[in-house]
Amino acid sequence: MRLKNVPGARETIAESSLVIHEPEKQKGIWQQLFENSNPIHIEIGMGKGRFIYGMAKEHPDINYVGIEKYSSVLLRAVQKMEEEPLPNLRFIRMDAEEIAEVFAKDEVDRIYLNFSDPWPKDRHAKRRLPSREFLARYDSFLKQDGQLEFKTDNRELFDFAVEELPFAGWKIDNITYDLHHDEEMMKGNIMTEYEEKFSSMGNPIYKYIISRI
Repeated sequence: MRLKNVPGARETIAESSLVIHEPEKQKGIWQQLFENSNPIHIEIGMGKGRFIYGMAKEHPDINYVGIEKYSSVLLRAVQKMEEEPLPNLRFIRMDAEEIAEVFAKDEVDRIYLNFSDPWPKDRHAKRRLPSREFLARYDSFLKQDGQLEFKTDNRELFDFAVEELPFAGWKIDNITYDLHHDEEMMKGNIMTEYEEKFSSMGNPIYKYIISRI
């Protein structure tokens, strides 16, 4: 999918106080930024921010950091936050490959991956956010008892993600191949823009919750 360039997006992001512009300087001291000792949850590839904004609004006792690579997409989340600010949510514009440079050991309690880019070509497998390469990055900063949640409508990507787990030293805590018909897994579910679109078309949504072995 080709992203539409939004004129002025980069400039707006660069000037926004809602975006952390040198996130590597926050490594190990994120709780100072939020001025509390609440748990930190992050979403990698947050898109327009519907999911993470909804989570932050519902859980004011948790700090959230949304990470998005593209300014034109992140802009929508920033605009939403400017209309209805939340003290427990901040954003980073960065490539996910650098994620381990931003958070310190045991600094993050939970990671969310939602409708990530499938990178369908085999040679790009290591770029997929639920790949063993990225799981190794997450391992460097996720608390030992922390969990990762992944949702997608892409069955091939989901199967790939499940197959990667034993190679990376992770295990499945819960899994569903039809989220919207799974009463237990749907508790507290907040939909992303893609989730609403694809589920309304009748497509099943796949989800797992994983942790380290």
